[in-house]
Amino acid sequence: MDFAELKLPHGTSLQLRVTNSSGQPESFASRFVGALPGRSLILSVPRAAGKLARFRPGQRMAVRMMVANGVGVFAATVEAQSSEPFPLLYVSYPETVQFKGIRKSTRIAVELPISVENVSTISSENSKGLMADVSVSGARLELKDAVADIGDEIVVRTQVPVENLNLDWSIRAVVRSRVERSTQEQNQALPAVYGVEFVENAQESLLVLYAYVYSQIVADQTPQDSD
Repeated sequence: MDFAELKLPHGTSLQLRVTNSSGQPESFASRFVGALPGRSLILSVPRAAGKLARFRPGQRMAVRMMVANGVGVFAATVEAQSSEPFPLLYVSYPETVQFKGIRKSTRIAVELPISVENVSTISSENSKGLMADVSVSGARLELKDAVADIGDEIVVRTQVPVENLNLDWSIRAVVRSRVERSTQEQNQALPAVYGVEFVENAQESLLVLYAYVYSQIVADQTPQDSD
């Protein structure tokens, strides 16, 4: 889609992703200031460790943003950086913007170590394993032990990475399906596979869920640009 179609409001939050001199990806928070159609975009200069970040002309970056019900991503090249009268960053005007709508059913593949507790039974059975995929509505769990039946309520606990943070997270879910694995898969030590639906009402838990899922979807859609 064309950048103009986004009708991006001034002040829209952006994420700038670049590759540093060590070859490692770095992300910076910025805001959209304005545009010269067909020529340049004007962005605020991010801060890092309390100081204005420095970008060099010709440096490549990926810019991503949440818009409407999806994620917009485009590649850009730094044209100039000014400090007077305000710190501003000028980057190339994007020819096209990749847009991916986010649906409630959009699932992403993950490998999150988890612990699971069945809160529907008196004995509160527990097991460990992996979350193999996740969406904002549910997940696929692969566990060492069969600790739940269809219809049981469980609590899933793990840590999720969101940007530079590792957040402790727990969420309530109901088992909706049990997947029978082959003999070969059972030998992989995670024989109990469940499809679960999230039924959490706590706002904090849901905020972590949405932040994690959306950040992963955005990352999947970000062009991997180098200097």
